[in-house]
Amino acid sequence: MISKELLEILCCPETKADLVLDGNFLVSTDKNTRRRYRIEDNIPIMLIEESEQLSLEEWQSVMDKHNIKTM
Repeated sequence: MISKELLEILCCPETKADLVLDGNFLVSTDKNTRRRYRIEDNIPIMLIEESEQLSLEEWQSVMDKHNIKTM
């Protein structure tokens, strides 16, 4: 499990946007890139080339689930 303290200092390496913990993933709050980074053995894999880009609908669903306001 990612600690709250670690989550507060991590950011998306591509955009520097905040991240949301969603299961075994960290999801960028940036609407343009919508990056999702996996967590393996409690270690976030924060490599852009290892991330995946969510569809707008999938990303919005994650943001809604975590009460993140988007424009």
